[in-house]
Amino acid sequence: MVVDEGGSTHKLVETEERHQLQPAQIKFVKMFRKSKVADGTSVGQVGFKKKSRVPGVMITQFVETLPEGKSHPDFTRKPIALTIQEGKFAFFKAIVTGEPTPTITWTRNNGDVSDTSRYNAKYDPNSNEHTFEMPNVQPDQADTYKCTAVNEFGQAFVTVILNVIEVGFKKSKAPEPVPNATDGNFTTVLKRKSKIRPKSEQTEKKDGEIDPKFWELLMSADKKDYESICAEFGVTDFRWMLKKLNEMKKEREEEQAAFVKNLSNLKPINVNGDGTASFELDMDLLEPSSHIYIYKDGEMVPYTKELGEKMKHSLKQVGRKFVFSMKDLLPDDAGLYQLDVEGVTMFSTEFKVPMVDFLVKIQEVKAIEREDAVFECVLSNPFSKINWFGKNLPLEQGEKFDIEVSEDKLIHRLVVKDCMVVDKGIYSACAGIKSCNAWLLVEPDKNAGKGKKSERKTTRAGGSGVDLLQVAQEQQAKLEKQYEERKEIIKAAQEVAAAAPPPETPAPKKAEPAPEPSAPVETIGKAMAGNVSKAGEANSSPIQLEGAVGEPSITGGLSDIYALRGTPLELTVTMNIECDGAWFKDGEPLSSGGGVTVLKEGLTHKIRFASCQEDDSGVYRFVAGELSTQGKVTVGDVPEFDPDDLHKFSKPVVVRVAQEGLVISWFKDGTEIKDGGGVKIVREPNHSRLLFKDCLRTDAGEIKIQLKNPFGEVEAVSRLIVLDRPGPPEGPVDTVETTSTVIEIKWNPPKDDGGSAVTHYIIERQHARQTLWTKLGDVTADKTTFRDRNYYGWSDDPLWPSWSPHYRECFEDLHPPDLDSPRGHTRVPIVGYLLEKRKKDTNQWVAINAVNEPIEDIKCAVKDVTEGSEYQFRVSAINESGAGDPSPPSEMVCAKNPNMRPCFKDPEDFMVVRAGNSVRIKINYEAEPPPEITWLKDDEPISSWINVINTEGMSQLVIPSSKRSDSAVYTIIAKNSVGQASFDIEVRVTDEPKSPGPVEIEQTVHGKLLISWAPSPDQELDDRLYYVVSQCDSNNRMWKTVADRLFTNSFTAINIYPGVEYHFRIFAKNDMGLSDPSHSPPWGVNNNRVPIPTNGLKSTEISFERPPSILVPLKVHTPPKGYQLFMTCAVRGCPTPNISWYLDNICINSDNHYYMTNSFGVCSLYILRVRPKDSGEYKVVAVNSFGQAECSTKLIVKE
Repeated sequence: MVVDEGGSTHKLVETEERHQLQPAQIKFVKMFRKSKVADGTSVGQVGFKKKSRVPGVMITQFVETLPEGKSHPDFTRKPIALTIQEGKFAFFKAIVTGEPTPTITWTRNNGDVSDTSRYNAKYDPNSNEHTFEMPNVQPDQADTYKCTAVNEFGQAFVTVILNVIEVGFKKSKAPEPVPNATDGNFTTVLKRKSKIRPKSEQTEKKDGEIDPKFWELLMSADKKDYESICAEFGVTDFRWMLKKLNEMKKEREEEQAAFVKNLSNLKPINVNGDGTASFELDMDLLEPSSHIYIYKDGEMVPYTKELGEKMKHSLKQVGRKFVFSMKDLLPDDAGLYQLDVEGVTMFSTEFKVPMVDFLVKIQEVKAIEREDAVFECVLSNPFSKINWFGKNLPLEQGEKFDIEVSEDKLIHRLVVKDCMVVDKGIYSACAGIKSCNAWLLVEPDKNAGKGKKSERKTTRAGGSGVDLLQVAQEQQAKLEKQYEERKEIIKAAQEVAAAAPPPETPAPKKAEPAPEPSAPVETIGKAMAGNVSKAGEANSSPIQLEGAVGEPSITGGLSDIYALRGTPLELTVTMNIECDGAWFKDGEPLSSGGGVTVLKEGLTHKIRFASCQEDDSGVYRFVAGELSTQGKVTVGDVPEFDPDDLHKFSKPVVVRVAQEGLVISWFKDGTEIKDGGGVKIVREPNHSRLLFKDCLRTDAGEIKIQLKNPFGEVEAVSRLIVLDRPGPPEGPVDTVETTSTVIEIKWNPPKDDGGSAVTHYIIERQHARQTLWTKLGDVTADKTTFRDRNYYGWSDDPLWPSWSPHYRECFEDLHPPDLDSPRGHTRVPIVGYLLEKRKKDTNQWVAINAVNEPIEDIKCAVKDVTEGSEYQFRVSAINESGAGDPSPPSEMVCAKNPNMRPCFKDPEDFMVVRAGNSVRIKINYEAEPPPEITWLKDDEPISSWINVINTEGMSQLVIPSSKRSDSAVYTIIAKNSVGQASFDIEVRVTDEPKSPGPVEIEQTVHGKLLISWAPSPDQELDDRLYYVVSQCDSNNRMWKTVADRLFTNSFTAINIYPGVEYHFRIFAKNDMGLSDPSHSPPWGVNNNRVPIPTNGLKSTEISFERPPSILVPLKVHTPPKGYQLFMTCAVRGCPTPNISWYLDNICINSDNHYYMTNSFGVCSLYILRVRPKDSGEYKVVAVNSFGQAECSTKLIVKE
């Protein structure tokens, strides 16, 4: 309420756009919950916030009570956020309800929508859809759009975001500043940290530079794939690669941790059976609204989650799993794909498209039950393995399927063994991005006995119908011809390389990077790497290639070898005949010079190293014509320890080693240590760790680590010392001196010091009449005597305990108890007090101060307490001899903040109560000072007969005998001087529902029954009421539930067979349970026969023969290109009519492109993938001896 200076009052309303109020006019403002009014209300008009069933919709009702038959606006379908490429057609759709019909307006946050050439709002009265269209969308149209529906009783609005991807977007392009981007940075694209650049921006690589694509693939690949990736990019220094990869992974993980909680199950991109390619990963986003981008070779890939089926690329999210897929695959789709979150790369995978196609595709197979079915195909290039799919599921070699490949790897077969009817379906073969599919039809065995299983057949059905062997031989001859042409090119290039003059100054070239070879030599290296390696003949020794007698061959090849640094080395290759050859190191030609000598002695070709150095490591390859052999040379030293870690070896038993691939052994007192029995040895790439679990004193001893590799071994020794508590001092304790004021005692050191020297002794004293031991002080380890000057004997008064402490206030971090002086008198003055605390449910007393730091005052502020916990305190007096006995403990006191805003503790927000029972809502809260409690029912004060019971920390609302009218949203408001809090509890008062009304049964289609019933009288009173249908038939006499959670008053039962009697029961169900059932009349042939009196007349035969008729006609279909299609109609006639299908008046019954069925008059036409030429007029003609009937429809295939 607002009161101005003139004394008149006005109701205060708060809108989304805050109305400006003059400070001089405002005297007092009181805020009411759920009393905010949205846009469109006039001054003084009150609005009520309402909830919509659609999330994200804001509703404001202008009147408190709606007239009968009227309603405020609401959205039954809201617009969906859209990310779309520049230049595409963008649109939002919404469906709005309300009486009277609301007015719809579209606006945007940062712009105007009045330009009809760019924005167009439409309404379809048939579908009740409001559409907001933006043809040829541009980046400046990316914004937050708002749809508002208004009528005289209220308004509703919803916002939606449009993201526009710029065409030709480059990752290196800096994001442009977005004005007023607080509503969501939907047009801001973060600059990615990946080094992958689009092909148009890539610069020429320098000699020795590694493609950044290499590192991106390694960071997302499995360790088993490291070797193949390194071979593809020509990386041979694996030690350097692993070291750098670990550094990059650590940096990448730190970047990912800013946006992702967990990243797992990375699956590389693969081609699926439906012709699409996809990759997936599991990712927990810290912010679900984080932007996700997909890149291909550095170029952003446009996609949308909502319109994924209409675009080539789509990204779907199911829980924490993200699946990126693309359809209509082409060779241009090959490349490196990356998924980024807010500019940080999460996953990288490479999609390779092999150059292969199907020369012969698989064909449809019709098999008899228990017979084998065969699918065959021929490829254009050898392929070791293709992917087979059955019903979109991958197939593997096993008991059910045989996958066969010919020796030339051109012919591929899939054998489906022991076919059953369930094996019927579509099977497909995928090679690269090419695929083909065909149907497998399984017919029952007519020769099998009724009710018996037919015998297993040895015949095979199917095949391609052509001579696959001949097709494969022709293709093989074509490939061999291409291979011979390539060999001629290689031979010519080799001759040019052999005729080239040797370098004049070979020695200096050893220290410099190897020069780039000439074009012919480079061609040789690439050709040999592409042919010999692919044949699987690299890294083998000895190597014998195919060839006729007399042709050259390698009898002694290269192998991997380890060489010690500084020692000579010789590599030797032996041929069967004398011929020339060339040496290569890491793909580059090698010649004499710089300590390396290349020579030939008869049939032997050699390389000699005078003194091996680190630069001599690498892969050496010898090439002689079409033959080659290779081996890896590794130059190294005897293993060594890291000097820093070796220096620290005597402390923690962790030693880092400077090399990898070592044999690491641990020894204790000369005996090798094995895993198990509380001992664990951890071996990792760059260090080893020895762990002892639950160490004992017997585990102490000499520990030795030994490192061994092919070059030698090295050892390091340390000692393990296990520390334990020292043993008790040797007794007995002797009394050296005793007077009226002093007592001196003496003892001997302990036998076992626990592995460490004794630092001090602790002296405690116990009075003869008490059981409590009191600490007197500490004595250093170099003394074994102690003098107690506070010893008075039993004739004097001891130091009596103090009185219990008292409390004034209690805060979260501060307890100030008052301490009283001790009772009794002592001869030594008191220097202070020792204060101790104990937490509730514990037995440990914790000292607040040390004995040598006594509390001189009788007041103390205690810190380090936990809010909400209870504590006890006790005090001991201290004199120069030590602390006396503690006082009796104080009462328990709770630590809490004296100024705390109210908060509720674990309340329940929903409650269901049976009508007539009492309703009890208990709400626990915390607040200081105690709050004022207020209860509301649907935002109105509660009735006087509703009881409210308030106690400390709890408020309870009680309705003694509840009625259905008590169903409402109850609100509790707790308010004190610090602030206020509120909470809503929905209470639903209901009862077991009443039975539904009479049940009727009607048969509209053969095999189906339409069951309808009158609604339960409680249907209008309970919006959570639904129906359950049970069925019983004369075959099994068992009731079973056939439908549940029905919110309608009808149900269609299927699989209804003639000659069987059926009964149905209908239940109404709500939160309280089931109602009594309503029974249907029996349905069946025998029960529904009505006897007809003959009255002496003779019966005549009735003929059921009739001409064909169309019960359900065909419908119009407009599927997109490549989608599957079903056409269905229902036909009746006796005798059963023959069905023919026509496309543009041409019969298509024998066309294999269409699959047609006729099941009890339901005629179906199935097209696996529709094509543009499938468009046209389809017609079904049913003909029998009494006539014919036909129906037609049109099929329009969208491009």
